[in-house]
Amino acid sequence: MQNFTFQNRTKIVFGKGTEGQVGEEVKEYSDKILFLYGGGSIKEYGIYDRVMDSLDEAGVGVVELGGVQPNPRLSLVKEGIEVCRENGIEFILAVGGGSVIDTAKAISIGVPYEGDVWDFYSTDKAVEESLPIGTVLTIPAAGSESSPGSVITEEEGGYKRDVVDNELRPEFSILNPEFTYTLPKYQTASGAADIMAHVMERYFTHEEHVGLTDRLCEGTLRTVIANAPIALEEPENYEARAEITWASTVAHNDLLGTGRVEDWASHKIEHELSGMYDVTHGAGLAIVFPAWMEYVYEEDVERFAQFATRVWGKETNYYSLERTAREGIKALKDFFHDIGLLTSLEELDVEISDDDLREMANKCTEDGPVGNFVKLGADEVLEIYKIAR
Repeated sequence: MQNFTFQNRTKIVFGKGTEGQVGEEVKEYSDKILFLYGGGSIKEYGIYDRVMDSLDEAGVGVVELGGVQPNPRLSLVKEGIEVCRENGIEFILAVGGGSVIDTAKAISIGVPYEGDVWDFYSTDKAVEESLPIGTVLTIPAAGSESSPGSVITEEEGGYKRDVVDNELRPEFSILNPEFTYTLPKYQTASGAADIMAHVMERYFTHEEHVGLTDRLCEGTLRTVIANAPIALEEPENYEARAEITWASTVAHNDLLGTGRVEDWASHKIEHELSGMYDVTHGAGLAIVFPAWMEYVYEEDVERFAQFATRVWGKETNYYSLERTAREGIKALKDFFHDIGLLTSLEELDVEISDDDLREMANKCTEDGPVGNFVKLGADEVLEIYKIAR
């Protein structure tokens, strides 16, 4: 196990009716905020009114900005920066899923910065200052509600890039699983894949003597595997929704990566897919992750066999650990298919040529090889895209 420092400042307020506390939480930071959200769903389902009532009761003034899209765009980030500067905003409240929260984080570091906010995503520019943010989560998937990361898409080049810094962790996040009842099945399933991918990026490591975090990872994966089908069949099953919501946060608050080297190749490979074709991130990961596994599993067959046995309940074949490992990969792919996700590029409603695959592979690795479990250059990434096809 490697040395590590774990510190997560985000206050989690979890459970039914907790959105009623948002006013008092915000009031500790500012009397005037930017209220950031996506489309009209938070108004349609009453979330907007419940949050606004709490803010009004606390005497918090609001400047609104809506229109955040999945795979959030740089253009709206820049609009939000100007809105904050023009209105003297000192706190941002993000009400929505990962795209809204990631946009809030980008705005928060862009407001005090004199240059182009894209510098933080496209170069090694360090984050030195940010506005504080809070969140009211409506989609458990990205884990951005307590993570130090933000992912933004620059529309012109189709580049989807991230910045990771503890300065980006929200001050508080309100998680009411009831807010997830109305999610379409596709979003619920995509969220489950996203959560599982965050865990697996940490699980597949060569680091030895990380038994505790192995078990934490396995438990989180099994929780999602058990509860996602229930949530899809019974959308208002509070207990299933609560398990998934908490798993989303735990999967990406950095706890599961303590003491171990993480991978993150699959995320970078998928970012090119969703950056170019606007694929839902979790859905893209359901295609990419099994393909990555098929390409790299021979690097550590024992760990993949462990994944098959502990996560999927497969019997360990000690005469052929490779067979056990492959059974685990198939189980993952079958699970994604069973919850309604696509598992190959050919199933997407887009035309992806060989030249497109090469372009994505080159963009993915333009700053050097990706991943740590296996270092992958452009040719290797291209092979993974071909397996995913």
